[in-house]
Amino acid sequence: MASSTSPLVDLVALVARALVDHPDRVIVREVAGDRFPRIELTVAREDIGKVIGKDGRTAQSIRTLLSAAASKSGRRAHLDILD
Repeated sequence: MASSTSPLVDLVALVARALVDHPDRVIVREVAGDRFPRIELTVAREDIGKVIGKDGRTAQSIRTLLSAAASKSGRRAHLDILD
């Protein structure tokens, strides 16, 4: 993997680390998808609820931020939260 990360990966990592109790266990990577990149977010098992939020609201908010940042650079991206 290249040493410089995508700004989209950096954005998701920044937001996720601010939300969780174990920021050192946040892993974000970009995976090439069929039509647009997939951003995969992995957090500690006990932190999964914090990034998903009540009724998925927090996850949806992260996706909205990601979408806005991606469209600014003329791209699209999809966030997958892995458990």
